[in-house]
Amino acid sequence: MSYKSILLSAAALTLTAGAAMAQYSLTVLHTNDFHARFEPISKYDSPCSAEDNTEGKCFGGSARLVTAVAEARARAENSILVSGGDQFQGTLFYTYYKGAMAAEFMNLLGYDAMTVGNHEFDDGPEVLRGFMDALEFPVLMTNADVSGEELLAGKLAKSTVIEVGGEKIGLIGLTPQDTDILASPGPGVIFTDPADAVAAEVAILEAMGVNKIIVLSHSGYGVDQAVAAAVPAVDVIVGGHTNTFLSNESDRAEGPYPTMVGTTAIVSAYAYGKYLGELNIVFDDDGVIMSTSGGPIAMDGAVAEDASAVARIAELAAPLEEIRNRVVAETTEMIDGDRGSCRAVECQMGNLVADAMLDRVAGQGVTIAIQNGGGLRSSIDAGPVTMGEVLTVLPFQNTLATFQMTGAGIIAALENGVSAVEDGAGRFPQVAGIRFVWDANATPGSRIMEVTLADGSLIDPNAVYGVVTNNYVRGGGDGYKMFSSDGMNAYDYGPSLENVVADYMLAQGAYTPYLDGRISQ
Repeated sequence: MSYKSILLSAAALTLTAGAAMAQYSLTVLHTNDFHARFEPISKYDSPCSAEDNTEGKCFGGSARLVTAVAEARARAENSILVSGGDQFQGTLFYTYYKGAMAAEFMNLLGYDAMTVGNHEFDDGPEVLRGFMDALEFPVLMTNADVSGEELLAGKLAKSTVIEVGGEKIGLIGLTPQDTDILASPGPGVIFTDPADAVAAEVAILEAMGVNKIIVLSHSGYGVDQAVAAAVPAVDVIVGGHTNTFLSNESDRAEGPYPTMVGTTAIVSAYAYGKYLGELNIVFDDDGVIMSTSGGPIAMDGAVAEDASAVARIAELAAPLEEIRNRVVAETTEMIDGDRGSCRAVECQMGNLVADAMLDRVAGQGVTIAIQNGGGLRSSIDAGPVTMGEVLTVLPFQNTLATFQMTGAGIIAALENGVSAVEDGAGRFPQVAGIRFVWDANATPGSRIMEVTLADGSLIDPNAVYGVVTNNYVRGGGDGYKMFSSDGMNAYDYGPSLENVVADYMLAQGAYTPYLDGRISQ
């Protein structure tokens, strides 16, 4: 047991006794899952018009963060700014600039460190390395062996130590253990158990005399709590990955801010720059937390946008305007693409995308469409629909892929899809051409109760069916390894998913979103 761990139980007695001791105050400013939302967004996390922004109806955007971070630093005795990962992917800004624009604005904001999110690997180690080379602060990842990837070996550190107000702060990075399934890190990166990795790095930092340790974790709220319980010497975990909103004031919060596991404080600030997290901590002389305060600060219309940041974003947006402002369709109502819906139940956006996929290849004998819910990244407001909005929903430049699969293989795929709903995993299947009933209370692997075809008949485990999905899922992404290993006559058909959806909506006239019970419990 570490020296600091022995002190944890004694800390409460010290507080009760009111003993005088040296104190150190630190404000941890934090963001996570920004996903290239450099411009303001609507309450639905979709693009927000300039008119609505002027009227104070929009949220987030880098220009608001510049203002909010400066104000938070001004009121703090000592402060750091850190990221819980996933700067990459989500808008045309990433599609066009890759990591360059994220690096520019993170440098402008003065981040002290970030961890690697799974989406930082979407375009392989090459783009991640270019991003890291452009940054003025370290990127961290402790639970992976990168020695087999020459672009990252010796560059991607497990932890770092910074000095703030005369005190040493140890920062550790944590990444999803299943990033090899979620993204494209390549065979040279081997991911390991998060708690074991953190414990090993904590021991190294403590041996260096560091007694204030913060984990930047892109592993999800559940994993964060498990790591806190397993490694009590960690003081703070700044979360990410599950877009968890923690607050002591909102009834929409998934837990208190901070969520305490023993003496470890866990914080998370939802996603997309909609909030800036502000955790104020008072440590005693031994690095044990004496008190915490703070919470997520809404980046709403009350936060002024920094004028120079607005101008720079507009400059960088200029090459994208023609593409994203082109009106490609119309919808009579808002189309729900909320993460909480599309990763757990039938959602309107899932139906739209799966229907569009199936419609595009119906002439090829394909009768079943499966789209991973995690590939749907936003809702779309009612009214005219621009290509920019479609790209915000489908930012990954995926293409259609078709193949043949036995009924048994399709059932196994659906079992994979519903196997991690509790974790908000992106593998949840949105479908067309089939209906399925599942039991959330059953053991993962035996949750699919019934699968029926469009004609109402039960799927035949021995029959072979034509399937369409996106190229990421067809290649085994999000746990759909059975598609890559057992799929027959696979063909990367090629049309981009965003164009398929835009064309489908246009053909509908004024599209009306709907649910029809194709997924039920």
